[in-house]
Amino acid sequence: MVSAVTSRLAQWTLDVIDSRKMALFWSRALGYEIEHDGGSPHLLPPPDAPPGSPTVWLQETGEPKAGKNRNHPDLHVPDGEVDDEVERLIGLGATPVDVGQKGDEGFVVLADPEGNEFCLLYRRHPQQAG
Repeated sequence: MVSAVTSRLAQWTLDVIDSRKMALFWSRALGYEIEHDGGSPHLLPPPDAPPGSPTVWLQETGEPKAGKNRNHPDLHVPDGEVDDEVERLIGLGATPVDVGQKGDEGFVVLADPEGNEFCLLYRRHPQQAG
């Protein structure tokens, strides 16, 4: 018999060179709190985040990013003001990135200060509340 239990996303782990700089960027971008335990920083969801929201671990590496990410986070802007959020994130150190977009996508592609791509979605999946 196969169990009905399935895996859930618990944490997003990102390899970074400068963990303090990246913790500052991602904590401000996501509204997460930085937890330093002597090693690489963990980012914890804010108290008002939905139960089960994933944490972020910034794993230090000595290797710079090379090429396009094979996976990346897609972010949702709760108030729907994606263009304002793009400007805010650029002010935090993000940069616009061209990964072959045609201009009619339902998202904006940015990169964090170390070049890791992420997207801002213009709308959430209809099954997700909020």
